[in-house]
Amino acid sequence: MKKYTVLDLFSGCGGMSLGFEHAGFEILLGIDNWNDALVTFKNNHWNSNILCADLASITPSDISTEYKKFDIIIGGPPCQGFSIAGKRNITDTRNELYKSFVGFVDQLKPKAFVMENVPNIVSMGKGLIKNNIIHDFASLGYSTVVKILSSSDYGVPQNRRRAIFVGIKGKNEFDFSKLKKTSVVTSKEAISDLPEYSILDATEHISKPLSEYQMLMRNSFSKVYNHVTTEHKEKTVKIISMVPDGGNYKDLPRSLQSTRKVNIAWTRLNSNSPSFTIDTGHRHHFHYKFNRVPTVRESARIQSFPDSFIFSGTKTSQYKQVGNAVPPLLAKVIAEALKDVI
Repeated sequence: MKKYTVLDLFSGCGGMSLGFEHAGFEILLGIDNWNDALVTFKNNHWNSNILCADLASITPSDISTEYKKFDIIIGGPPCQGFSIAGKRNITDTRNELYKSFVGFVDQLKPKAFVMENVPNIVSMGKGLIKNNIIHDFASLGYSTVVKILSSSDYGVPQNRRRAIFVGIKGKNEFDFSKLKKTSVVTSKEAISDLPEYSILDATEHISKPLSEYQMLMRNSFSKVYNHVTTEHKEKTVKIISMVPDGGNYKDLPRSLQSTRKVNIAWTRLNSNSPSFTIDTGHRHHFHYKFNRVPTVRESARIQSFPDSFIFSGTKTSQYKQVGNAVPPLLAKVIAEALKDVI
């Protein structure tokens, strides 16, 4: 059976590509301008190619000699250039990346596309931005629908919300109600088998899997990578230790509550709930039990990256790669439903 082929624009380390790959799609090419992320992408998508390029300046003709056709285009272009005061300014330079995504869809004419973005893009300008995006793709012959999805509904142990646009060439519309929801996975179920302290890459697991989710993430892969802990100052560790499972700065003595000037400060994961949104390593969020921030591997588990997906680059870069990614399990659910439509 022929596999549908995929082009991943703004690919990052390849979270959305991994989900599509696990749903039976063939990822031909990932394009991004961040080399660190592309190294990770290539190391984990052996049969795919990568291109490090600025998507504001390249066009489909730049890859046409090697690639004639893609069945699906996926990606998450920034859309900061849309005005919420009135009509958007299409010449705003911040629109270049969104226009590039539209241009690739226009010239390559895939069967479908999937575009992800921040949730508030749906409500900005009382829906004006959302309607403009749908109109842009309608003018190219795509029936486009959008929905804000919460990753925790689809097996990801994280309350990460994203706006997902899906366009189908022709009159068929994607039906978000066909996405298969699953039972909620908690932070504890995601990471409780990973040790408190750093371990060397390729070390064998020292614990048996303690949940079905951990078995899924291991999937017979017996080694641990990217589990290097952060050495906090003694004062920081002492303050973290005062915060209970699921707590935050409000649980601290009043004299310590303002030691960090952000409202997410000193927040612990709640062991009995999915994680809050994993960020790119700002280090205000802490393990539900241990007095430290989650490791890259723990963050990757919370994003639903399997243990066999190994991150390259500095630890700071790895955190950013994880935080910027689309959760693979969410992407897989979308990809499976999309396959039924096309």
